[in-house]
Amino acid sequence: MIYAVVMLPASMACFIAYGLDKRRAQAGDRRIAERTLHGLAFVGGWPGALVGQRVFRHKTKKLTFRLTLWAIIAAHVTFLALASWRLGA
Repeated sequence: MIYAVVMLPASMACFIAYGLDKRRAQAGDRRIAERTLHGLAFVGGWPGALVGQRVFRHKTKKLTFRLTLWAIIAAHVTFLALASWRLGA
């Protein structure tokens, strides 16, 4: 439950950040750092990152960015699986 409370606002913030970064990229303005986007994903915003990538068609071609995002997602899924297993034991 605590995870969901953190994940929802982080996910919304991450989705908005992807949209803003895409808009800034198209306008030639200063961009949001990839470190910031990954940081938002890491603190629980990874669902928003995935949806933002698809909706805005943003950050979908850079392999290193995608691999880092998927590593973050794998870490979260592993954490959730282990937490569920531990709570169920």
